[in-house]
Order: sequence, then C-alpha cells, then structure tokens
Amino acid sequence: MTNNRPLIAHLCMFLACAFWGLMAPLGKDAMTHGFTGIDVVTFRVTGGAVLFWLTSLFVKKEHVPKRDLLMLIGAALLGLVFNQCCYTIGLSITSPVNASIVTTSMPIFAMLLAALILKEPITGKKAGGVAIGCAGAIILIATSAAATSSKVGDIRGDLLCLGAQLSFAFYLTIFRDLIRRYSVITINKWMFTYASVFILPFTFGRVSSIDYSAIPVSTWLETGFVVFFGTYVSYILMMVGQQTLRPTVVSIYNYVQPLVSVTVSVLTGIGVFKPSQGLAVILVCLGVWLVTHSKSRRDMDKEMKKLRVKN
Repeated sequence: MTNNRPLIAHLCMFLACAFWGLMAPLGKDAMTHGFTGIDVVTFRVTGGAVLFWLTSLFVKKEHVPKRDLLMLIGAALLGLVFNQCCYTIGLSITSPVNASIVTTSMPIFAMLLAALILKEPITGKKAGGVAIGCAGAIILIATSAAATSSKVGDIRGDLLCLGAQLSFAFYLTIFRDLIRRYSVITINKWMFTYASVFILPFTFGRVSSIDYSAIPVSTWLETGFVVFFGTYVSYILMMVGQQTLRPTVVSIYNYVQPLVSVTVSVLTGIGVFKPSQGLAVILVCLGVWLVTHSKSRRDMDKEMKKLRVKN
C-alpha cells in the first residue's frame, strides 16, 4: 500500500483539478437553464456545510478553541463568501473558458501578498512570473472588452473572477497557519457553516421563491455535480494529494483545470476559444510556473545554513 501512495496522490490531484475544470462549463450551463449565480452560491455553501458536518461524525473529532473559531469567521469571509460569490456570479456573466483561465492566476496573487504581508523575498524569477502572468490577464480582459458575445467573454465577469482569486489568495496568506492546524474536514465544516450564516439572510428570499418544478433535470444534475464533486469531493482529494506530493508537484496540476474546462466548453458549444485566449492562457500558465518554482524564504534560509556549515 505504501508503494502505491504516490500513484494514489497523483490520481487524487488529477481528479480534483479535473472536477474543478468541469465545474466551470457545467455550472455555467446550470446558470443559463434555471438557476442564477446567487442560487448556485447558496446551494454550494449550504450543501458543503451539510456534507462536511455529516463527514465529521465519522472521523476523529478535533477540539477548536474559541479564538480559532472566531478566526475561522474571517477565513470563511475571504475563502468562501467573497471568493464564491465573486467567482460564481462572474462565471454566470463571462465564459467558462475565461473563468477557468483566470482561476490559474491565484498563485501570482498569493506570491504578491506573501511578499507584502509575510515579507517573502521577491526573486527575479518571481517578478518575471508576475509580469508575464499579468500580461496574460490583460490580454484576456482586453479580448472580453472587445467581445460581442458572452461565449467569448465579458469583462465584468472576468474582473469578478479575478477578484475571487485575490480573495482566496488573501485567505491563504492571512490564515495559512490556522488552516494547517486542523484537518480539511474540521476547517471546512466550520468555514462552510459560517459562510452559510453570512449568505442565507441575503439569498433565502430568492432561493425560496424558485419554482423548483420548472427546473430541468439536467440543471439539477449539473448543480449537484458543482456541490458534491466540485466542492466536497475535490477538497478531500486535494487534501490526500497534498499529504504526499511536494508543493511544486501539486502546483503543476493547476494547469489541468483550464485544459478540461476549455475542452468541454468548446466541444459543447458553451464557449469559444480564440487565438488571443490561447496566448493569454500560455502567458498566465508560464507566469504561474515561474512563481511556483522560485525559491521561498524557507528555501533561501536552508541554502544559507548549508553555506555556513561548509564554511
């Protein structure tokens, strides 16, 4: 079993990112055939809370002090409320192709925030990665600004999806020590619960007035996929993969998401893929690769210690 751990970890990472890649076109289709972005956000957050709480009944319980419970409120706001609202509403406006391309930019925001907040060193490779990634984002947004069809993209949706990545990067930077303290089940059952408390007062009236009998079966299945596989299962698969694989290896799977999303979107006719979007995805992915493969403060400290030992 031990020999199979790397293989299982790689499979988990691939499936998690493939599910997230499928989530964009399937979620977009659901939001054009019965549900709105607000509806899907509500289903995803409340569904996630129920699923993670049910799972917590069958795993080892972890005690979370009151101080950490209060900190998880802030984590829920940045990691779920702002992130999910911006991404899902943005996806409902722009194309799933653009939404998935923008999603890959999160490590760039995380690096910038780590430099500003955590004083992580900015190397030449990191700076080059940010510049190249930003160039890709600008090309993508410019393509959307000139578009006459939502299948190509919409600048409002693109900016909302960018805002979602910035929010999630803030969450990872500010609360990284907190989320490392507990299992993914414990963290998410509380975060999704808090997110539901924040979101439901604003969306319950809208969700309760939906004529559910008029919603097509295909829309229900797509929404179910977003909630179960795109949220609950993917988070657990990601956790399993991260326990075995190095962060640099995990980051490579980031590119599976746009590949799956673009392929499915184009084949189903939900979105189109123009040459300018192809250039944008190459630049964004190259920028992310440079950022994630550059040295962190920990790596530099290790090298300095080795040099001191040698001298």
